[in-house]
Parts: sequence; C-alpha cells; structure tokens
Amino acid sequence: MKILITGGTGFLGKILVHELKKSHEVISLGRGSLNQISYDLSKEIPAIPQVDMIIHAAGKAHVIPKSEAQKKEFFEVNLAGTANLLKGISNVPRSLVFISTVAVYGLEKGEEIAENSPLLGETPYAKSKLEAENLVREWGVTNRVNILILRLPLIVGPNPPGNLGAMVSALKKGYYRRMGEGSARKSMVLAEDIAKALPDWMGLSGTYNLTDGIHPSMAQLDVALAGKLGKTVKTLPLWPLKTLAKIGDLIPGFPLNSYRLDKLSHSLTFSDQKAQVELKWSPRSVLENFDPSI
Repeated sequence: MKILITGGTGFLGKILVHELKKSHEVISLGRGSLNQISYDLSKEIPAIPQVDMIIHAAGKAHVIPKSEAQKKEFFEVNLAGTANLLKGISNVPRSLVFISTVAVYGLEKGEEIAENSPLLGETPYAKSKLEAENLVREWGVTNRVNILILRLPLIVGPNPPGNLGAMVSALKKGYYRRMGEGSARKSMVLAEDIAKALPDWMGLSGTYNLTDGIHPSMAQLDVALAGKLGKTVKTLPLWPLKTLAKIGDLIPGFPLNSYRLDKLSHSLTFSDQKAQVELKWSPRSVLENFDPSI
C-alpha cells in the first residue's frame, strides 16, 4: 500500500513513518528537507501524488497562545493547512485519516467522554481542529473518499514533548515532585499502536476517540516511569501548592497557577469503546509498554 503522511518529521509523524515504512511505501510531506515532499501547507498548495491512503498528521500542537498572532497561527496551520492539502489532491485516495484531538470537547474534567458529547472547545487550538474536521468530512462526501477522524488524548512515544517529556526529564534529573496524591486520571495512547492499526482501517469512515483503555492516575504514571528509570517519586502536599498557585495567578509566566493546579487535580478521560467495537481497536497499556529511557 502507498501511504502519504503529512507532518512526517513531527512527534507523531516520525513514529508513523518509522512504523509504516516497514510494510508499506511511505511518502512524507512537510516543511524541511527531511521530507520527501517539502511544502509548508499553511502557505502552499502541494502537488499530491497518487496514493492509497493519506494520513494528515501535520498541525500546530496545543500551547497557550500569548498573542493574537499566535492565535491566528493555529488557524493558518490547522485549518488553512488542511484546506491547502485537500486542494492539492487531484487523484483521490481510497482513505484519508485526519489526526484530531480530544480538545474539541472543551472539557477540563470528566470521565469516559464519548464521541457524541457536545463539542465545546473554545481555544484556538480546539476551534481550528474542529473546523478542519468539518472541512475534511465535507470534502470526503463531495469526493466519495472514506474519512477517518481520530480524536487523540496525550500521545506517548519515544522522547515525548510537553508535560510528559517534562516529567520524564525531571525524573531522570531527580527533581520531580508529584503534586498532591496524584489521584487524577488521564487518557493517553501509544503512538506506535495507532501506527500499527491504521493500515487495517483502510476504507473505513467515522470519528473515534483512541486511548489505551487504562486511563492511569498521575501517581500510577509517575511510579511506573520512575521504576523503569531506577528513581523514586517524592511528593508535595497540596495545601502549600494552592497558596503558590494563587501567587502564580498574579505573576505572568509563573510555573504554577490555579488553572494548572485545577487541571492536574481532576480526572479527564475519554471512552474508546466505539473504536474497540467498530474498528476492533485493541491497544496496549502505556504504563507497561512506554520506555522513558529511550
């Protein structure tokens, strides 16, 4: 099978390319010379070759924008970039997979949130992804292409970015501290599991959450990672953190504020039952299979 992957040098894209090229012909499209097809989708319409499947993994990841220009960039990359990709397709593939996000639900807490939940995302990241989802669906109907939309939580793989990467780094250096009891549970999924499953979903359509089905607590996660790294986990009681968070509310750039503490203190999990039933999705546990030493 011939597969084109956008964002092939990004965190998820690299893992998709690495795994899929073992059994398939893979073409990587994105910014930079490491891609076989070099285009900035936010500014250019690419010439897409004939392929069987397109996996659109390129996008601007979730960060808190600090300016109007940064807010605008989410729409330039996630929405305009998707539109330019679709405009560049002259020979339609059998399947197009769009990598979306659970941020479209717009929730900070909740458990087993399913695909039919209200789409309340208000951040530029969530809005740009949701608008891109709708654009891709409409294009699929018009061009009779099977559209698979995957709403992903925390993606786990070698050398992870973001909060998970910061946790691993802090554990390795010995200064990690768990905030409170760490009872909040979070959904996550192994990037490698997604990559291995995608070829089996050729020709399927629909919108699905993907998780590892375990939704570990922060305490389960940091203990598992620390054990694999030969480290121990130390904790900070919650009451002084609440005071620090209130101080952080008044100081821009302070590493802790009430919003972040509240987010770390509440569970946020998503149901992947629909994918398990309809896609035969059978994920592995992040706790058991993620190696933080890589």
